[in-house]
Amino acid sequence: MKIVILGAGQVGRTVAHSLANEENDITVVDRDPQLLQLLQERIDLRTVTGHASHPEVLIEAGIEHADLILAVTNSDETNMVACQLAYTLFKTPTRLARVRAPSYLAHPGLFSSKNIPINYLVSPERLVTLFIVHLIEQPGSLQILDFLDGQAQLVAVRARPGSPMVGKALHLLPSQVPDAENRLVAIYRRGQFILPEGSTIIEVNDEVFFLAASHDIAKSIGAFHQSQAPYHKVMIAGGGNVGMQLAERLEGHHRVKIIERDAGRCQYLAKSLISTIVLRGDAGNADLLREEDIENTDVFCALTNDEEANILSAILAKRLGVRKTIAIVNSPSYVDLVQDTEIDIAVSPAQVTIGALLTHIRRGDVETVHSLRRGAAEAIELSVHGDSRSSRVIGRPMGKLVLPPGASIGVIARQGRLIFPHHDTLIEQEDRIVLFLADKRQITAVERLFHVSFSFV
Repeated sequence: MKIVILGAGQVGRTVAHSLANEENDITVVDRDPQLLQLLQERIDLRTVTGHASHPEVLIEAGIEHADLILAVTNSDETNMVACQLAYTLFKTPTRLARVRAPSYLAHPGLFSSKNIPINYLVSPERLVTLFIVHLIEQPGSLQILDFLDGQAQLVAVRARPGSPMVGKALHLLPSQVPDAENRLVAIYRRGQFILPEGSTIIEVNDEVFFLAASHDIAKSIGAFHQSQAPYHKVMIAGGGNVGMQLAERLEGHHRVKIIERDAGRCQYLAKSLISTIVLRGDAGNADLLREEDIENTDVFCALTNDEEANILSAILAKRLGVRKTIAIVNSPSYVDLVQDTEIDIAVSPAQVTIGALLTHIRRGDVETVHSLRRGAAEAIELSVHGDSRSSRVIGRPMGKLVLPPGASIGVIARQGRLIFPHHDTLIEQEDRIVLFLADKRQITAVERLFHVSFSFV
């Protein structure tokens, strides 16, 4: 595909790197020539310096022949105008845009071919909020991602000493959680991928990925991580869009406090939220955290726009006794740095967002994509079309499918029910499949495998 990406920020750079590795023709537009130079030194793509919503800049970027425009600058207005120009002047077939302001998102009717012609809207704040909500709802999880319209979820969990499955072979998992259906799709041990087999022994600190029905998630987590009491008290550092949206989602079932520096924003939060306690102050102030009972708080979420402040305040909160810390960290080098420190989970908005973007960019009948392991792996939901003559997978048992290296089918949705497949499970027409791919460079092989060919025999 010929793709024009507007904006060389963290999201733009991340998606450019992902798509360039898949033999796409990529052009990136940004006003900062230094950012573009750094990007071009690392990735094989074209760059154009200029304002992303100016027609002459779009023409220089090749918009007249582009299959897709991805507008992810820091300005909602620039993104919207660029998509309008791409539609009106250049008839670009597919237009994706990042729109963050809640005031725009509150009026979905704005975004149509008759108004602002954006095919797909992506809101990083909403995606990050949902990501964190899942982590709070399921203690012990490292990552929880929705598939199959929420019927199934992919969960990452760290195997802890004393949990039922540590030291045991995977074929014993059904006996440890007899009332839950699940399937392991990947294990990462000391950073290395292991394709699970029945004889695989679970070791302490293994990072385990499994798919399960949403109502069985808690029981399945308990097999690898000793059960924890539910989280009730949540403290949020930062009352921006993410902090406010998280408080709105949690305050009906949790006791929530927000710490925000700006007095005007505090007043707005206090008026907008129902039961959340809003405090004006610095989340990096140890005295304030002690006064607000941090040692008896379940979760501390550092969600400001300053990732250094997020890291420091989360470390401080952990040392003062909070059970779990979650921090927004944008820089990939910082994400690596904070692993195995007082920060339990570092959330990268770019990595959370890229899955939503790839869902609309992937070839074939891809329904959902989630980026994993900082972009190295992916989980993909796709629909199966065709018949036994036109498809390489329909009517064939799982054990005879030639999947790419590191690929594993975790669950199949068929006529409203979930099937956790075995080697003799047949793939049927219109199945929806969730597949884990340890090496995203194999995505082209996956697309070819599930592609319907009229000449295939």
